[in-house]
Amino acid sequence: MDGWGSANTGAVVGADGADERRLAWAYLSRVVAGPCAALSLLIESVGVVEAARAVRECALPESLLRPTSRRREIDCAARDLEVMERIGGRLVTPDDPEWPAWRMLGLSQLEPGRDRDGAVPLVLWVRGPRSLLESSERAIAVVGARCSTGYGDRVTGEIVGDLATQGWTVVSGAAFGIDGMAHRAALAIGAPTIAVLACGVDRPYPAQHERLLAEIAETGLVISEYPPGTVAHKNQFLARNRLIAALADGVLVVEAGLRSGARNTVKWARRLGRPALAIPGPVTSASSVGCHRMIREGEALLVTRAEEVIDEAGPLRLSLPTQQSSEPGDRLLGDEASVFAVLPRIGSRRPRAIAEDAGLELSTVRAILPALELAGLVGMDENGWYRTMQKPKP
Repeated sequence: MDGWGSANTGAVVGADGADERRLAWAYLSRVVAGPCAALSLLIESVGVVEAARAVRECALPESLLRPTSRRREIDCAARDLEVMERIGGRLVTPDDPEWPAWRMLGLSQLEPGRDRDGAVPLVLWVRGPRSLLESSERAIAVVGARCSTGYGDRVTGEIVGDLATQGWTVVSGAAFGIDGMAHRAALAIGAPTIAVLACGVDRPYPAQHERLLAEIAETGLVISEYPPGTVAHKNQFLARNRLIAALADGVLVVEAGLRSGARNTVKWARRLGRPALAIPGPVTSASSVGCHRMIREGEALLVTRAEEVIDEAGPLRLSLPTQQSSEPGDRLLGDEASVFAVLPRIGSRRPRAIAEDAGLELSTVRAILPALELAGLVGMDENGWYRTMQKPKP
């Protein structure tokens, strides 16, 4: 833990601009205690220091009065940063090099009025020695039933082990059952794993996983958008699920009951344009009813091994060597294929027109287009998006 420099832990002494901004981020994080699209827009418009001043003085538009009124007089930013430094943690803000801006792009494209909890997190409070940006570059979220069966634990261990040996980071929520098994399987082979909490990173939840979370913080990352000391509440778990989905290339569900919270994470994955995957179980198992239902209703794709997970969640789903292609876009599947298919070979199109022709949500199209651009399949000019003539990147 001693390897982080003081720049990463967020020093609270001094009066330079960097410290002032870090204190402002920490203050606002506690004021809203979770996602707040209106505050994010204010920060983007006037800057974080000026936004903090406006919140303190209550010089705010109507949309921000309610979410900031309860805690705007609580300013313990310096203490929060000191707590994080004491436990070997740090505050990661959009100002920092390790901020996962690419991962947050999908959240920034969601419609605030429709997704109340869908905003980009203001900050992330982090424990662990790894870079959040680098650790999330190639990641799979693995979630599932809290009351997992021996079958679910065994399948999770095998698939996570295979994914981890191939360089994938495992993201989960540190809950009982499948979540905990996913983290342990990664730790067992010394692979990175990220635990996303719905409370402060200094408050192990569940309490029985205190040792597990300590082990993750030693070699991986424990993160939360909630400041230290925050207690977990039901609505925070639902908001937390969007971060699990956003920080990964896809969401894999291993066992889920009919009313499993894993389905909420799948919902976020679909909204963000990430593939949702599910492991089938015995037809007699109540622990797999949710997986079977998601597969049957088209919410998730059936997978049975790590290679199939990588095939769906890898860069533009181009991982299996058995697939042959000679034309750009031929190896695309699902929503990516639908978006690429309606792009013109000559001229450009706006995202809304693409969404209408592809039969997809506008937010899904906006999340897919940058990924296609990264693969060299599409480009953008002043008139919209268009196909390029390049081959997809290997």
